[in-house]
Amino acid sequence: MAHKLSYKIGTEELILETGRMAKQANGAVFATFGGSAIIATACCSEKVTEGLDFVPLTVEYNEKFYAAGKIPGGFIKRETRPKDREILVSRIIDRPMRPLFDKAFGREIQVVPTCISFDGVNPPDILGLIAASAAVTISDIPFSGPIAGVRVCLVDEEYVVNPTHDQIKKSKLEIVVAGTSEGITMVEGHASEASEEEMLKAIETAKKPIAEICALILKLRELAGKDKLPLAPLKIVLNRKAEIEAYARGLLQSALFTKVKHERAAAVSKAKKDAAAKFADALTDEIQKKLFDAQIEDLCYEILRGGILDKGMRVDGRGTEDIRPISCEISVLPRTHGSALFTRGETQALGVTTLGTVFDEQILDDIEGDRRDRFMLHYNFPPFSVGEVGRLGTGRREIGHGHLARRAIEEVLPTKEAFPYTVRVVSEVLESNGSSSMATVCAATLSLLQAGVPLKMPVAGIAMGLITDGSRYAVLSDILGDEDHLGDMDFKVAGSTRGITAFQMDIKIAGVSTEILTKALDQAKRGRMHILGIMEKTISIPAAEISIYAPKVVSTKVDVEKIGAIIGPGGKNIKALCEMFSVKINVDDDGSVTIYGATQKAAYDAKDAIMGIVEDPEVGRIYEGTVKRIMDFGAFIEILPGKEGLCHISRLSKTRVERVSDVIHEGDKVKVKLLEVDRLGRLNLAHVDSLDENGNSPTPEHSDRGPSDRGERPSYGDRPRGDRPGGDRGPRRDDSRRR
Repeated sequence: MAHKLSYKIGTEELILETGRMAKQANGAVFATFGGSAIIATACCSEKVTEGLDFVPLTVEYNEKFYAAGKIPGGFIKRETRPKDREILVSRIIDRPMRPLFDKAFGREIQVVPTCISFDGVNPPDILGLIAASAAVTISDIPFSGPIAGVRVCLVDEEYVVNPTHDQIKKSKLEIVVAGTSEGITMVEGHASEASEEEMLKAIETAKKPIAEICALILKLRELAGKDKLPLAPLKIVLNRKAEIEAYARGLLQSALFTKVKHERAAAVSKAKKDAAAKFADALTDEIQKKLFDAQIEDLCYEILRGGILDKGMRVDGRGTEDIRPISCEISVLPRTHGSALFTRGETQALGVTTLGTVFDEQILDDIEGDRRDRFMLHYNFPPFSVGEVGRLGTGRREIGHGHLARRAIEEVLPTKEAFPYTVRVVSEVLESNGSSSMATVCAATLSLLQAGVPLKMPVAGIAMGLITDGSRYAVLSDILGDEDHLGDMDFKVAGSTRGITAFQMDIKIAGVSTEILTKALDQAKRGRMHILGIMEKTISIPAAEISIYAPKVVSTKVDVEKIGAIIGPGGKNIKALCEMFSVKINVDDDGSVTIYGATQKAAYDAKDAIMGIVEDPEVGRIYEGTVKRIMDFGAFIEILPGKEGLCHISRLSKTRVERVSDVIHEGDKVKVKLLEVDRLGRLNLAHVDSLDENGNSPTPEHSDRGPSDRGERPSYGDRPRGDRPGGDRGPRRDDSRRR
């Protein structure tokens, strides 16, 4: 039986329907909003594994090109591997849902939201999150939800819930907020240097619609929900649990507060081995050993949280607001366009900037349309950064962290007109112990400035943590990996001295109060200012010159009507210019011309040639031209590409010239003055050597060497045939017959 419910957001209806599609899944919901539609399914495996210490959840958001009436580009005309965008949306859905599944369920869970209709107006990602939550909620999979999500934008000083694509483009702030009816559990977004107050107001704006959408999903569960499957908790308890806990606690109390990461890990490992050896008789099988490991983990969790809340003492001895020592270096690599090494405690990122041409822009093909990105930031997290052995590659984590850092930097990049380069930044995480994504923001900023990219403002990032216990709480600045693992919130803020540019928050508890969020944002701001102050001691403004190894860029603007002359038939002209000057030339529809050359001279020479093509000859101006042909009566000289004029023999010198070849030869570069453009469009020139002290030229002598006696005419370049002499007289042969 089909069931359908709706909820109005703005001018559109959110409609949730179940019982009509994908009925063999454990749960399935068809969701629509405007002309966008998602079918979300939730399934779990039959096999139950007891004692799992994680939730085996997979979220696979995917978009079908047919949803937007498109056929995929390339040779393979079907959707294949997930695109970065699909992976990022999968993470947005996964992060708020994962904490609400019980590890004791013991089954693999797969949630698949599929975009099957897209109207080009309403983004489908939020719809995918809501549909996924609804599908799990009505299924027989145990879930402590539902959750819901909305996008909030600040457009013209007003907060808009679930804005259209056009509104998003105009917004100062854009965040995705997810949560339960009890509170917010995830926030992610970016802003154009928004204030902390604006960010808090956006989060507060999301609370009411999230709670109402959660209520809608619960109503759908009342109508169509299935009975939940049972959990499969371990019924076996740890032998001699109280004795093990008392003994291990004493060993861990000292081991856990060792300042250096690897020394701390070694100390904890030794304490664990000592405890296991002492109670070896109790750890008789694999299940008992697994329970022992879980008990040690719980003890570490309890001791570290207690140390922070009771004594204000963190694992490395810092106070709650203290930031680890920071060092910044630039120009660390000799041949790159820009490089920087940012180290904060035991986290280190190498940022490398490469400047490219418009031809290096990334072409993106998805349901939102083909577009180009001129800024890329790629984040790499090799296993050696944490002292481990593993496979090298790009996973969802790398894509997510890189995207967060990219959004932080993108807001302060110069416009294409001000800096017509394609920019790629790569962050190589060389060491990691807490917030390598925020170290990436700092390293990227330093390398961009060293590369000469004129950023509007330097940007830095900091990761915050939260420990709560009833009414007590502590906000931690610059968290370590251990503090991230044991804490109740992971909160990353990036921005400049003027405001926030990127924001990400994951909350592992039911929700946090406005008081805690306000304190966390305020504390994060102080930490960000501290980091920016250290960075600015190394480099605070862009380098005056870009690297000698980077392409040189020259830009100009031409009349759109002259674009065809630059390109030429079949691209003939522009190809010839590229080959002649060893450059790359890009011409936009608005008349913007960008030239990329290996050297500055090559780029400027190509620009001069282009301006010559589009430029109209200016009477009275002196040009450096090339002698194209020598005649008895003078020489034809090209002063601009495709534009030749006649320099009469009497205008080659102040003295009488017997033969033109006595003064100039074909191929010579000579300076000439354009005296006039006659009524037929012919250019009359004078050699600068023939000009008097006032810059005037003598009148040509009347001699039998004039052009009319030999039937010669100057070149007319690009002029239409009808403008040439005799062009309006009609065919002479017919006239003579009539006579």
